[in-house]
Amino acid sequence: TNEKHIYPCFVELINFVAELVVRPLLDQQPTSSDQKPKRLVRSYRKTDVKPDNAEGRRRIDMALKCDALNNNSSSDDDEYDEDSIQFSEERLKAKDGRKDERPNYSRIFAVVEVKPDTSAANIEKGLAQLVEYSKGVYWNQHNRRFIWGLVSGGSDVKACILGPNFLLASQFMDVTTAAGRLELIRFLVNWSFCELPKLGYDPTIRFNRVHKCFTIDMADSNEPMPTQTTYYLRKIVVFAERVFGRHTRCFIVGRQPPSLEAKSDNSGDILIKDAWPEVSGLAEDDMRDESKLLKRVSNGLAGHSEFNGLYPKYISGGRMQIQNTRGEPLKTIQSIPELVVVIYDVMRCHMGILKHCQILHRDISEANILVRRDNA
Repeated sequence: TNEKHIYPCFVELINFVAELVVRPLLDQQPTSSDQKPKRLVRSYRKTDVKPDNAEGRRRIDMALKCDALNNNSSSDDDEYDEDSIQFSEERLKAKDGRKDERPNYSRIFAVVEVKPDTSAANIEKGLAQLVEYSKGVYWNQHNRRFIWGLVSGGSDVKACILGPNFLLASQFMDVTTAAGRLELIRFLVNWSFCELPKLGYDPTIRFNRVHKCFTIDMADSNEPMPTQTTYYLRKIVVFAERVFGRHTRCFIVGRQPPSLEAKSDNSGDILIKDAWPEVSGLAEDDMRDESKLLKRVSNGLAGHSEFNGLYPKYISGGRMQIQNTRGEPLKTIQSIPELVVVIYDVMRCHMGILKHCQILHRDISEANILVRRDNA
């Protein structure tokens, strides 16, 4: 069987479930707040296509997206993208010719890989392809913690969660049986009703439709009930594009929206490092806790002015840390002399932290070196 023959059936099934989910709203049927969907999950109609914002020529079989149902909300923030959609009968039934029908990595919620059968080789290949597709989603969506995926082998469907360094997969749901169809439909419907973190989105990172930038909520301290400050993203200096690992991201942020800041304003010289390391035991006992290590570095080098500007000074945070530093990736170096200067400063700081803080950094690499050019 040609797998391309399965694409239209899968698209129609997912969009049929979406229509049933939103039908009470379109018919203006009275529903309680806990019975109203929070979003609509639909399939892009274009299949076997290279998504927008993709690198290389890799095509994906299918992709799903979340459409917000919060047009009447007073919030300026969007959970999924800058575009919230007002649903109507025409909008729901629209087929071809819509600008958003080609999958876009900045909006894809879940990726789908279709295989002609459930042979072990096909399913293993399908899972590997989902992992590869996840790179494009993580690169373009800065608020994703994990990504959903579906593998269809003929009439059997397996749901997957693609995390930073793990992949979880369900048992097969056989859509040729009533029980299998019911299980899959319940699964799809739950996506429209569940809380945002269960979809893999971080609710503290949102797109602000008014200022056309992402905002990041950060705790002002490590107290049990800390106050929060909202920062406005100005630049991303480290992307989460790797298949495995901690998916570390680094953001340059400011306290004001970029559109309201003067060009000479330095309020954007704050770096937020967003990293999610695995913890095998209690978090407070983790010897690799970067927040604790950064505090030790800040305290240990406080009286050594020769290291100023060479290391990030910890301000606050947990898995996200605010640091008073800024910089560009190592790949922005423009000459060999610049590289020599950077490596010299890196090793000088490395030895200073070892000597004064008793911390040995064992993973100095391109991924954790930022380059800063001063006026001098």
